[in-house]
Amino acid sequence: MIASPVRQKPIILKEFLDSLVKLETENLDTDFLFIDDNETPSEWLTQFRARTGEQRVTILPGNGGEEYLRDELTHHWRSRLIWKVAAYKDRFIAAAKERGSDFLLLADSDLVLHPKTLVHLVLLNLDIVSEVFWTRWNPELPPLPQVWLGDQYRLFPKAADETISEEEAGRRTAEFLSMLRQPGTYKVGGLGACTLISRRALLAGVAFRKIYNLGLTGEDRHFCIRAAALGFELFADTHYPPYHIYRESELSGVAEYLRRIDSTKGLPTSARPVPGFISGNGLTLAMLVRNEAGRFLEPVLAQARQYVERVVIVDDASEDPTVSICQKALAGIPLSLVSNPAPAFHNEIILRRQLWSMAIATQPQWILILDADELFEERAVTELPRLLNDASVDVYTFRLFDFWNETHYREDRYWQAHRTYRPFLVRYRPDFDYQWQETPQHCGRFPRNILELRVAANPLRIKHLGWSRPADRVAKFRRYRELDPEGRYGVLEQYRSILAPCPHLIPWHEQE
Repeated sequence: MIASPVRQKPIILKEFLDSLVKLETENLDTDFLFIDDNETPSEWLTQFRARTGEQRVTILPGNGGEEYLRDELTHHWRSRLIWKVAAYKDRFIAAAKERGSDFLLLADSDLVLHPKTLVHLVLLNLDIVSEVFWTRWNPELPPLPQVWLGDQYRLFPKAADETISEEEAGRRTAEFLSMLRQPGTYKVGGLGACTLISRRALLAGVAFRKIYNLGLTGEDRHFCIRAAALGFELFADTHYPPYHIYRESELSGVAEYLRRIDSTKGLPTSARPVPGFISGNGLTLAMLVRNEAGRFLEPVLAQARQYVERVVIVDDASEDPTVSICQKALAGIPLSLVSNPAPAFHNEIILRRQLWSMAIATQPQWILILDADELFEERAVTELPRLLNDASVDVYTFRLFDFWNETHYREDRYWQAHRTYRPFLVRYRPDFDYQWQETPQHCGRFPRNILELRVAANPLRIKHLGWSRPADRVAKFRRYRELDPEGRYGVLEQYRSILAPCPHLIPWHEQE
């Protein structure tokens, strides 16, 4: 369900509704719910229902009576108006629950949404996430986001018992704003205006109504604090920022915003990768991580930062410092990282689709997908950039060697991965119809049909370190036994061979 309370100037409302019509809805069924709080029924809403479909669009009358003052300086919110809007939004929540909606997207009626907004937010698999836009709340202020870290509108991190100087607060604010200008998904303390809410959160009791003993102004603050108290984390996404028509004079910017979308084939200029970074090769590394501290993540990322332009990471609800390890190891590299609130490793296809969506949102030329325990041999640092310049290849395949200790890899009847070339590096082609193998385990790191593209086998080798420690082997054996006890998605005999006491091992030699 896409919902919005509407008390809007017709010329601005038209742009908002036009952007809703253009939303991509692949694999999604959408309906719309509006509360028309205008003094007279909106003709634009009536026309929207006619062209979108009578069955998909519901328009409810508002209560009226409250004057909403806006001018070229700012918007003037009075307390009674704030809580009327809160009640409208709670009606949307009730309707979404009643209709069985999987998600509710609440969007203010002065936004122009990017066409990819809805699909992208849904694929992030988060309970509460807002797409970030930037607004001059006062003409004399710089553009600021509609998300924040705490309190009424604090834009810098601060511990509860911490006292910091004004200078330090300014430095931390600059860091936070700089982070939000990079395409990514970030945990925040407050959000609103363009927010996707999952059914899980709806059923748990999130709401906009006033918390009687809370002195913060604005229904979004009360929503966010109630959500956090219910155990939900809040996220801000910056891949597809909407355009905010905060003042009527800013209508002139809509055409430029739409032109930028068209000129970049779906991605606004502000969300594109930093050109020329590292090698300027358009290579995005995509990776799933979960509880990787003390394992192989740091050397894998240390090597990768030498040849990639950007990194995309989905953290599957790690319970250790995995996220901070990623941020530290990739300092200075454009990083899009999202931490899922609950693990989904039992249904791998969800994670793989989520990672793929985030990767293509960076508008990459190439996508390299590695696991957190996979490391190229040393010469790859110079070889990989060269491969990306071959216009005749869309998919590179490499061999993966299963290491059983620091110096040897395993080879026997059930451990022969290194004899097969598998896809790891793919040129992204927006015109190709990517199709996934929809299985909960062993679904593949890439869409299943990429081998229909132009494929080249390459002699570069990849070291798979995930089997190299006895404790890791025991953990994986138990995981496969739990998740795939009948061998529906893998081979039972291979699962059983994991703990073989004397496997056949071959020494590894680096190639120059």
